[in-house]
Amino acid sequence: MTTQTHTVQNTPQQIIYYPQAIQMHNPSLQFFINQTIVHETQQLINKQAGSMPSTIEQMLGTYELKNNQRDVLSLTLSNYVYFYHAAHGMTVVQPLTFDLKKGELCQLKDLFKPNSDYVNVISRHIKEQIKERNIPVIEPFTTISPNQFFYIADKTLVIFFQLYDLAPYYYGLPMFPISVYELADIVVEDGPLGRMM
Repeated sequence: MTTQTHTVQNTPQQIIYYPQAIQMHNPSLQFFINQTIVHETQQLINKQAGSMPSTIEQMLGTYELKNNQRDVLSLTLSNYVYFYHAAHGMTVVQPLTFDLKKGELCQLKDLFKPNSDYVNVISRHIKEQIKERNIPVIEPFTTISPNQFFYIADKTLVIFFQLYDLAPYYYGLPMFPISVYELADIVVEDGPLGRMM
């Protein structure tokens, strides 16, 4: 699948870059993917600007393609904003993973077999990584949410948290890569993660 970058620029200090799928064999799927990306890009802008758009000194929206193979498109949209007189800027990241075979936007639960205890399995991996990597947490980590932020990058499921959700601001966005092979017994074999194996 091919993508191209589109740009929205309101002022020299506010630039948003986002991807759009082009030349897909399935026009309705292409339309669905592109509409979803535009909608989520706008949601990020709204979330960041909130009720104070006039005090924004700088806004930069970018994206990263994480996976574009085996009928799985996984990407992240990120929006950085700096408000007038703020101590520091804030970044919010929204991941999107599409199963191109099914023509669907995936939630975390869609990657795993029904009734598999994926929340606990993933949470256990994260607890281990927090300990191994000595990640400073704001409060002790217990569990991910069933629809935790994630993306797929090759043979890896990456679970992540927004700023302040788990660790202090200076740590950035905590990312937890988990090899698909460590989850092999609970993934849907013909699902996005299963296809990576």
